Amino acid sequence: MAPINQSRVSEFILMGITRDPTLQLYLSILFLLIYLITMFGNSTIIFIILIINDLHTPMYFFLSNLSFSDLSYSTVVTPKLLYALFSKQREIFISYTACVFQLYFFAVFASTECYILSAMAYDRYVAICHPLLYPLIMNKKRCINVILIVYIGGLCTGGVHTYSTFILSFCGPNIINHFYCDIPPLMELSCSDTYTSKTVIFGVVSCLGLLSVMVILSSYFYIFFTIMNIHTAEGRHKAFSTCTSHLLCVALFYGTVFFMYLRPASNYSVTQNKVVSVFYTMVIPMMNPIIYSLRNREVKDILLFYLKKLL
Repeated sequence: MAPINQSRVSEFILMGITRDPTLQLYLSILFLLIYLITMFGNSTIIFIILIINDLHTPMYFFLSNLSFSDLSYSTVVTPKLLYALFSKQREIFISYTACVFQLYFFAVFASTECYILSAMAYDRYVAICHPLLYPLIMNKKRCINVILIVYIGGLCTGGVHTYSTFILSFCGPNIINHFYCDIPPLMELSCSDTYTSKTVIFGVVSCLGLLSVMVILSSYFYIFFTIMNIHTAEGRHKAFSTCTSHLLCVALFYGTVFFMYLRPASNYSVTQNKVVSVFYTMVIPMMNPIIYSLRNREVKDILLFYLKKLL
């Protein structure tokens, strides 16, 4: 790629989700509620895992980092959208530099989430398929090394996505038909050739996404056959119950990501993309702590214990 071109655009205008004032009011209340639940749910999980010694295990270590990732990439997008909705702005003004940072940090934390889900799948594989070696394999040092690799991978992936997008020239118009700075609508505004950038981004998403999926699928392939070889129904149920929360989170996250970024350009729809983006940026970060709280007995019991103390 050539050196980064100087853009003639100094700011972008985000069109938001809707221009209907009545719908804006309803959406502002809904999105605020979703964001508050996201903040409370993920912060609570992080806090509980930090203070309860019994939860200082690899599984909960990765879960706390998943909650941090959910909290972070939702916060990159949601507050600015809420401000625009509550102030009844039809458009959201964002400077060129702020747009760069928003895209970068969103890509970093979304990529990090992808890699954390893979690390959690490997953790479940070791716990179920090699239970006697689990304390040795998933020791504290290895868990820290894995999470460092996850965050470094997220930082690098975010850097590639952002560089490939903003190496392009933006000569005007500067109106983004979206509610945050995302790659596809930004590409539509560029006045330079986007083929190389699109190819790089598609290649990175495809390779790293498929690599993460392969880690998850191969882990659960061995997990499935190990569970099937457990002789008692109770033992099979207990082993499988430790994986269901993770599987639900994986299905929600990867299903949405692949639909957003890997579908053919001919199927691209602005309205459809906004709806999926709301699910991706707001609903999934809210759902993950709920899924783990409802499906995980230890987390649920601790939450109920502290709620009873507060009441």
